[in-house]
Amino acid sequence: MKKLIFLLAVTLVVAEATAQPIRLAVAGISHGHVSWILGRKNDAVAQLVAIYEPDKLLADKMMKRFKLDPSLFYTDLAVMLDKVKPEAVSSFGTTLQHLSVVEACAPRRIHVMVEKPLATTVADAEKMAALAGKHGIHVLTNYETSWYPTTDKTRELFSDSSFAGKIRKMVVHDGHEGPREIGVSDDFFNWLTDPVQNGGGALMDFGCYGANLMTLLMKGEKPVSVTAVTQQFKPHIYPKVDDEATIIVSYPGAQCIIQASWNWPFARKDMEVYGERGYVITRNNNEMKAKGSKGAEVSYVLRAEETGTYTSPFTYFADVIRGRLKVPAFGAYSLENNVLVVKILDAARQSALTGKTVYF
Repeated sequence: MKKLIFLLAVTLVVAEATAQPIRLAVAGISHGHVSWILGRKNDAVAQLVAIYEPDKLLADKMMKRFKLDPSLFYTDLAVMLDKVKPEAVSSFGTTLQHLSVVEACAPRRIHVMVEKPLATTVADAEKMAALAGKHGIHVLTNYETSWYPTTDKTRELFSDSSFAGKIRKMVVHDGHEGPREIGVSDDFFNWLTDPVQNGGGALMDFGCYGANLMTLLMKGEKPVSVTAVTQQFKPHIYPKVDDEATIIVSYPGAQCIIQASWNWPFARKDMEVYGERGYVITRNNNEMKAKGSKGAEVSYVLRAEETGTYTSPFTYFADVIRGRLKVPAFGAYSLENNVLVVKILDAARQSALTGKTVYF
């Protein structure tokens, strides 16, 4: 009886611990998406425990905007991590800074989620993967399309070989009118349009979506080659980086065309996936149409409950940390997928620079 009571007590303690919100810190707040967490405050999923931002002016601005306690802010990342001891960190600084965040967090066994893409260079991506493996932490990459029921439904349909056979061609459209045109903050704009801090322009900002989705649907298959063309349609606004990119990723039996642009007349994140005997065409996060090898075309208006889609990256992050969810191999958030994404983007930059196809 005593043993049973002890086991029940342990079970209750573990259950209570896994039910607690994760203690989440933020590293960098110059990314335009940081409002997702600063505006969220404390809830059942994540408790905001600290914010690292060395730019005092930016920190003061965000403190006032989101009515945050000044005691949350730190100008030294290591000091913040050692004093607050968060379970997890979300990085909302420049893409170039992602490596330094992982370098600080990994030895302290603190899990990390960064905004897409994972890194600006292959060397940085591989260092991050090595640190995650050595110290046993999760390093996830967040994409908006990971929250889309249409993404999960497309993966589900093409996971069934009887639906439309193997994937033969995929066309991905991602982007908007341009960072300046949609009114991003100067703090975000200044590094998003810097070839070092962001690694490029539209190619990096939106090319990563197509590479991530194709890697997901191809279950991590390595491409044969990458061919890319970049252009500057608006050099007066974006003098240092491309604002237009087309990337062709070739596989032994398939091809992916990624159209990444800061020149669309409207914001878009949609894709066409063609198999041997059918197709899926998504319109947005919940609308799509599909035709398999049997039957007529079907239109879908999907709800997250139908597809089991996590519509919040912080809920996904918390469930991974708490052991309620295992990150699928080459899943959209996974480290394996996103290291390969950076390799594809790096090859695309090389191809655009040299005018030649880059072979893996």
